[in-house]
Amino acid sequence: MKRNIITLLTDFGEKDPYVAAMKGVILTIAPHVKIIDITHNITKFNIREGAFILASIIKYFPRNTIHVGVVDPGVGSLRKPIIAVTKRSILIGPDNGLLMLAAEREGLLKVLEIRRHKFLLEEVSYTFHGRDIFAPVAAYIANGVKPEEIGEEVEEYVKLPFPKPRILKKKIIGEIIHIDDFGNIITNISIKELQKKSISIGSEITVEIHGEKEKLNLKDSYSKVEVEQTLAIIDSFNLLEIAVNQGNAARKYNVKVGEKITVTF
Repeated sequence: MKRNIITLLTDFGEKDPYVAAMKGVILTIAPHVKIIDITHNITKFNIREGAFILASIIKYFPRNTIHVGVVDPGVGSLRKPIIAVTKRSILIGPDNGLLMLAAEREGLLKVLEIRRHKFLLEEVSYTFHGRDIFAPVAAYIANGVKPEEIGEEVEEYVKLPFPKPRILKKKIIGEIIHIDDFGNIITNISIKELQKKSISIGSEITVEIHGEKEKLNLKDSYSKVEVEQTLAIIDSFNLLEIAVNQGNAARKYNVKVGEKITVTF
């Protein structure tokens, strides 16, 4: 079965020729495919950030899409190159946890270690597996080659720990899992956890970050507060977000990914 879409997610940035090299390899082998750039601006070596973004967007792509993820500080080491086969899609990349959150959300069926060298570039470098391994494998699968022809199933693979919020009687203790380019603070507290505590749009909550507490009303859009005013909002991925209308919440609170956030109600 031919597949028509390949997505790319990397920490390569836009300056260097690395992304173009991957696209050139893909199109040489599978000229029919449409290549979609998810992002190439993942923070360098930040596997967790890449995993979060990939898992956040994957359900919006058509069935049978191939996703290639390369955030790979261990390139050239003994870490495995893998294919994750799910109910809806194929994910290809390093075995460092980058793919697994998304794969599990898609309904993970099996994980294969890439072993058939005839599906790789003739010369495989130690430092650019995105071009020499992952791109050609994605292209061959797009042409109809079955993943099982390229790899052998493995039982062990890396899964990153993504902490769940602690739900107590009158508060939820969560964690900052992403800061977007606007400086919005995205937490691991979902709308479902808030609903369990009868928190909805219009509810007043107290947010504590770095020991600083602030009372906020949960809004349904940024424009519901004045410019430069802080608000709590349920974002487009149904997660609690702390934002500043036309401002930068992360700069205001001086926070980074991994820090705790407490919501009291």
